[in-house]
Amino acid sequence: MCQHCNYGNLLTTAGLEATAHRLHVLEAIGDSTFPLSAVAIHQSVAGRRAINRVTVYRILDTLVEHGVVDRISTGGRAFNYGLAPNAHHQPHPHFYCTRCGRMCCLAPESLNVDTHPLWKTFPGRIDRIEVRVDGVCKNCLPLETQSRN
Repeated sequence: MCQHCNYGNLLTTAGLEATAHRLHVLEAIGDSTFPLSAVAIHQSVAGRRAINRVTVYRILDTLVEHGVVDRISTGGRAFNYGLAPNAHHQPHPHFYCTRCGRMCCLAPESLNVDTHPLWKTFPGRIDRIEVRVDGVCKNCLPLETQSRN
C-alpha cells in the first residue's frame, strides 16, 4: 500500500463514496509498483473478496472519470491503470515492453518534456498529457537476441 496515500480521502476529495469495493480496487493499484491491467486488478481484488469483473471495470471507469486513477494506453485497445498524479505522486512517463507487455513507471526526472509551449499555443483545452516510451525491457532483451540467432 502506498504509505503516503489515504485511499478513503482520495475518494471523498474526488466526490466519491469510499465503498469497500472502491477501496480494494485502489489498494490493488496502490500496492503495485507498476501500472496494472484491469484483469490483474480483478485477480488481486477477487483473491481477497468476492467481486465480479464487470464491477471492477465500472469502478475503474468511475475512478478515471473523477481523476483518482489514470488510464494508461498500452498501444492497441488495452489499458493499464495507475494512481493519478496527486500530492504524493508526480506525473511521470511510462515504459512499455513491446515483447512481454509489461509496463513500468519511470522517474519523473528521467524524461523532461517541456509542455509549456503547447499549453500556451494550443487553442483548445488539454486535460492530460501521457508520455510512454516503447522498447524491450531488460528481462526480454536476452530473448530478443536469442531469437535473432
